[in-house]
Amino acid sequence: MLVHYGREAVKTCRPGGLAELFCIFPAPMCGANFWRPRLGVEANLILDDEQQIHALFDAGDRALMSADVESLARIFADDYVQYDPAGRAFTKQEVLENLRSGTVRYPVINSTGRRIRLFGDFAIVHGSESDEVDREGSRFAVRYLYMDVVCRRNGHWQIVGSQLLKPDH
Repeated sequence: MLVHYGREAVKTCRPGGLAELFCIFPAPMCGANFWRPRLGVEANLILDDEQQIHALFDAGDRALMSADVESLARIFADDYVQYDPAGRAFTKQEVLENLRSGTVRYPVINSTGRRIRLFGDFAIVHGSESDEVDREGSRFAVRYLYMDVVCRRNGHWQIVGSQLLKPDH
């Protein structure tokens, strides 16, 4: 069964319908007027955007594990904001300073799932990871669920916002 995700890959036979809003349904549901994914350049651009975003997150994980503040300064947008599981907001500068000073370290980041939903020049990335965190001399394991917003600015993808959540189990 063919399933399409995102507004770039889905047009329904009933514009404005719920299926078009949520964009997750089997292709045969819309009958003959269903818009098929485009082939060629446009399909490659979507795939290329997803590959670039995956590469951005992989580079971000490597930079966090090595406390590479310079790389993270490029990965995070200047207006980046991160919300921790307690709901506290941290600016880009605060996140980078915590790494620079050694207040927090991420020696192990294991991404256990990542999904990307593209919306033109921005995307929502959500997933999970299992990490080891060093904070003020104490190391502990933590599992996060996250939702990040990335934006393409001047042809480059950057992370503009992050929300972290610790699941109960």
